Amino acid sequence: MAETENRLGTMPIGKLLAVMSVPMMISMFIQALYNVVDSIFVARISEEALAAVGLAYPMQNVITAIGVGTGVGITALVPRSLGRGDMEMANRAANVQNLLSLCYSVLFVLIGLFFTAPYFRMQTQDPAIVSAGISYMRIVCMVSIGAFFGQGLEKLLVATGNSALSMISQASGAVINIIFDPLLIFGVGPFPKMGVAGAAVATVFGQMVAAALALFFNLQKNKAVRLRLEYMVPRLTVLKGIYAVGVPSMLTVGLSSAMSYCINQIFLAVGTTATALFGVWLKLQSFGFMPVFGMNNGGIAILSYNYGAKRMDRVKATMRLSLKVGVGVTFCVMLLYIFFTRTLLGLFNASENMMALGMTAIRICAVSMPMGACTFVFSASFQSLGRSRNTLFVNCCRQLFILVPVAWLLSLTGNVTLIWIAFPLAELATMLIAITLSRRLMRRLEANT
Repeated sequence: MAETENRLGTMPIGKLLAVMSVPMMISMFIQALYNVVDSIFVARISEEALAAVGLAYPMQNVITAIGVGTGVGITALVPRSLGRGDMEMANRAANVQNLLSLCYSVLFVLIGLFFTAPYFRMQTQDPAIVSAGISYMRIVCMVSIGAFFGQGLEKLLVATGNSALSMISQASGAVINIIFDPLLIFGVGPFPKMGVAGAAVATVFGQMVAAALALFFNLQKNKAVRLRLEYMVPRLTVLKGIYAVGVPSMLTVGLSSAMSYCINQIFLAVGTTATALFGVWLKLQSFGFMPVFGMNNGGIAILSYNYGAKRMDRVKATMRLSLKVGVGVTFCVMLLYIFFTRTLLGLFNASENMMALGMTAIRICAVSMPMGACTFVFSASFQSLGRSRNTLFVNCCRQLFILVPVAWLLSLTGNVTLIWIAFPLAELATMLIAITLSRRLMRRLEANT
């Protein structure tokens, strides 16, 4: 524990951010890769199957939102408690998240049983899309235990300075998914041909492997906190500490579910091809942002610890470096998407119609990547500095208040290409809002230090 605290409070920021974030960037890059690979293999089945997985994304993202939100609460609360020397709070927070993960898993078993079919039928009446979507989403929801436990236990490793172990567990789950995707989708060798359901089975299997490894690492390698049954009994102060950061983070991630649902409805009015292309962009966007998310996961622990220790010089240095790295990485991703658009769409077995639409659409959306990186870095700093409501507001602007109305207004022109312009416009406006809020917050905190 002393070694972890010393690292977070004394190691040079550049080296510390690399040590804490690079493993997370690599693991989340691999995790994003298997999400993309999922869609690449599903696209080989049919465009309807690809659209079905795209329509399932909002509900699948709710699982991610809850797991990530709780995990972010842990990532902020545990190191902040360690920074203040409060071992009781740190240990209870580390253990209560396991009980919460179990409760979430039971809830989504019920959602998978009773809500999956109505969810798809209220979006489309295409029988191929409905059938594929139900089989995919039912498995993902009913076997979500690996997703919830994995997110919580991996974030606990990050919160206590064990980012490399978190990388190993996440990467292992991703590799399992990548391996089993084609085997189960197409029925290679002794494996059954399951189609879209095979993609879901490969996903949940990878999540369970990752969760098992994360549990092992926390039990055997994590010296900062202890996993004990007596600490699992929830206390109001612990739940408040987790959810004060976690709920805004859940809502922030969950906003993409609401956004995806609304944008899907706009594109469904145009046709299946536009809807499938939107699903492709979401995967490419997620892939491009994952290094930034990984960096932020490491950065949250650094910011939270030093904020608790009242080291504002280290807080500002971490933010500045995170912005430089985030913009630099996503600028490279933007160039990749602009110059290799045809190749990327070819990976998704794009039809001639999708290729014609996607060449322009992907390039327009790619311009938004560096601006989005700035917003995500500021959002992570808001969470770490106890201003999660700022994170929620910024992301509401990014995904609902600006993007959806602008996309809807542009759809009234009848020109589907114009709808895609809403994405960079929303990112630009949100970045400016985030910069303004960050400047105000830093001035206030410096005045109180």
